[in-house]
Amino acid sequence: MDIKNNILETIGNTPMIRLNRIVKDFPCTVLAKVDYFNPGNSIKDRMALKMVEVAEQEGKLKPGGTIIEGTSGNTGMGLALAAAIKGYKCIFVTTDKQSKEKADILKAVGAEVIVCPTNVHPDDPMSYYSVAARLAREIPNSYHMNQYDNLANRQAHYETTGPEIWKQTDGKITHLVCTAGTGGTITGVAQYLKEQNPNIQVWAIDVYGSLLTKYFRTGEIDMNEVHPYFSEGFGEDFVPKNYDMSLIDHFEQVTDKDGAIMARKLAKKEGLFCGYSAGSCFQGLLQLKNKLKEDDLVVCIFHDHGSRYVGKVYNDQWMIERGFLDVKTFKDVVSARGTKRLITITPEQTVADAFALMKKYDIEQMPVMKDHAPVGSVSDGGLFRKLFDNPDLKNALIEDIIEHPFPVVAFDTPVEKLSHYIDKANGAVLAKDEAGIYHIVTKYDVIEALGK
Repeated sequence: MDIKNNILETIGNTPMIRLNRIVKDFPCTVLAKVDYFNPGNSIKDRMALKMVEVAEQEGKLKPGGTIIEGTSGNTGMGLALAAAIKGYKCIFVTTDKQSKEKADILKAVGAEVIVCPTNVHPDDPMSYYSVAARLAREIPNSYHMNQYDNLANRQAHYETTGPEIWKQTDGKITHLVCTAGTGGTITGVAQYLKEQNPNIQVWAIDVYGSLLTKYFRTGEIDMNEVHPYFSEGFGEDFVPKNYDMSLIDHFEQVTDKDGAIMARKLAKKEGLFCGYSAGSCFQGLLQLKNKLKEDDLVVCIFHDHGSRYVGKVYNDQWMIERGFLDVKTFKDVVSARGTKRLITITPEQTVADAFALMKKYDIEQMPVMKDHAPVGSVSDGGLFRKLFDNPDLKNALIEDIIEHPFPVVAFDTPVEKLSHYIDKANGAVLAKDEAGIYHIVTKYDVIEALGK
């Protein structure tokens, strides 16, 4: 029988998946090492287990002890899995920029989570690095894993991730593309691959606001490079000891916006529901596409799962608020039409009046208004059906043949969401502008807007 003794035995041996639709303009083959197939849904499971095992071997982590770590979430998840099996307690320190889902998941697997401010210097007593180090000094029988400077981090990838990539590509890999954070993944994998073939190019993907790129190019730690960014899981405001920059051939920076948008494209075009860093990883490769040749075989490392980011990257409102998503709204549709007033009718007017207005203004949907508020609607299709059954209705009052009111939405509702309100029985939606004036958008307006 093929039975795992515990969840830790399922770490590693993740699939290599060919990218197709999203790389149709690339000259070469591009593969993704998809590490969200690990049990903790990220590549960090590998190094978390390795750090625990090394700490045990060195006598730094003793039975019943407490694991302490500063983490953006994924390393914490890996450590929590190891702690659950091995009987340790966990305290994780994270920053307030990390997604709520990450903290909730850590709590679900039994960890205590402490949230610290993001926009402080690493040496600040309130930084999550400093708080984790302080807790390790104060709590008896505890050990601070310190993934940034703990060389078991990169050793894990030298021993597992690198050999897997080499075997899965039959040694034909020419380029490794990986986001740069703690340095463990890219350094460990690069070391193994370059031992097999020193000609393999290793491209590190960084984010604007991180100092790693300038450090790689100049050897200078320039804190003027550091500024807040939304990207998660990579980029640093110091240089972790896991780095060996001699193993990296190029650093490429991407924007928060481009990385987030690309993560969504990977989900829609390839069915790979990945995290923020995967989108940034592929975006970085896209920016370097012109350096690739037909015979190249590129491997991108996709670190974690999109479920960590459903409240951010995969949330339209979060994306819109940060200017990452260029979304047409009800307001945009109305503005594109120019200054056209809303044509309405009252319940006391006749069906003949409605027909006259529709013909004059060439419209098919019209709100019925009373005291400046929508109380119903009329449509050419509805009027036609009623008149076909009873031609004398043309002299009837609108209140006798009134249809349901059109839905009223917010003026900034995205066009994509307007389609949820429009069906065969309802051909339009209304919204009030900043001045309290009603406007209408019909199904034809939505079709035209989505088609552009």
